[in-house]
Amino acid sequence: MEILETAFMQRALIAALLVGITAPAIGIYLVQRRQALMGDGIGHVAMTGVGLGFLLSTNPIWMAALVSVVGAVLMELIRMYGRTRGDIALAMLFYGGMAGGVLLINVSDTGSTADLGSFLFGSLSTVSDADLTAIGALAAFVVLVAVGLRRQLFAVSQDEEFARVTGLPVRALNLLIAVTAAVTVSVAMRVVGLLLVSALMVVPVAAAQQLTRSFRATFALAVGIGTVVALAGTTTSYYQDVPPGATIVLLAIAIFIVLTALAGPLARVRARARTAPLPGPGGTGPGGGAGTDKAPGGCAGDAPVTHRPDDDVKV
Repeated sequence: MEILETAFMQRALIAALLVGITAPAIGIYLVQRRQALMGDGIGHVAMTGVGLGFLLSTNPIWMAALVSVVGAVLMELIRMYGRTRGDIALAMLFYGGMAGGVLLINVSDTGSTADLGSFLFGSLSTVSDADLTAIGALAAFVVLVAVGLRRQLFAVSQDEEFARVTGLPVRALNLLIAVTAAVTVSVAMRVVGLLLVSALMVVPVAAAQQLTRSFRATFALAVGIGTVVALAGTTTSYYQDVPPGATIVLLAIAIFIVLTALAGPLARVRARARTAPLPGPGGTGPGGGAGTDKAPGGCAGDAPVTHRPDDDVKV
């Protein structure tokens, strides 16, 4: 295939694959916590890391990861302890991060405003071997946390009070989710861009939720959707000469729309399956009637059982 003959596209496809896996893997916890826009805020802070990378002549991805982690920890601390002024503090953190990045990249000797485009919206040709090494190492950390601690992270994301009662270190796990989200932003910025990475963390999860009912199924389908749109968007951007980040996000939104349209008919099919007569003597209901239990005297008793084991949310 022509697309695999060039070294930069090989690196871009590998990076896209890693991004497609990691972004939904941590995004599902952010969606569960109703922090869907957290990735967008971290992306703003990461700009300062990119600027520092150019200023200090180091790899911008590693520097962005470091600054993003610091910013994410500050965001989580503000969420924990902030009161009425918490939203103002977050706004200053976001805007200050973006402004700091623009300023630092312009005063550096190796960067310019033109370099911002590849970090803000993604660029296929700028993924170097050093970038791929950094992306691979950071992606491994994200997958290890998101999969290895999925039960604990799910419990904290679902109900902090319940998790605290069960003895889980809620504060430490909350900080770990924030740190992992920051690392994911650094992983994805070369492919999707800092301004669009939040969409890849959220939209595949939202699309998967249209069809699934358990956490495990949602996790698997979201990662599958993320991987497909990341690879498809990268391939499309190569052949059509369009921005990869925007293409990936629009493909994810298109899948969300399609799955949303299918969710209604599928829900009706499931509802009919739940209320269908259960097999019993004579091929009818459990007591041989028309699918309902009969109380003594011939009166209808309990309604048909509508709860089944697969309705429960499982990790």
